[in-house]
Amino acid sequence: MIKLSDAEWKIVTCLWDKGSMTIAELTKFFSNDTGWCRNSIITLLNRMEQKEAVDYTRENRTRRYFAKIDRTEAELEETTSFLNKVYSGNVGLMITNLIKSEKLSKEEIEELHKILEEN
Repeated sequence: MIKLSDAEWKIVTCLWDKGSMTIAELTKFFSNDTGWCRNSIITLLNRMEQKEAVDYTRENRTRRYFAKIDRTEAELEETTSFLNKVYSGNVGLMITNLIKSEKLSKEEIEELHKILEEN
């Protein structure tokens, strides 16, 4: 299981959504939102390469980065990790807390009912 920091999640999500990107493109994309400079992006990408979460192809001297991990698998692993860490694996407790805190809309609650009825 690959553990990603919040910053690494931002980058891999961007790569999933946008496809492959260069360091310059990533820096431009994140500069306003996060204030990350080129060196910050490079540091994060190097860490993610070591974790085998991203890889790159070369275009002359430019590296074009892409997500190496599958989005669905990564999201499922992260969800399972969160569920175990915060709720000791108790899905019912998590859903109850979401409903009580009014974090779920009426449509989302109806969608949950539908999912539960189908399974």
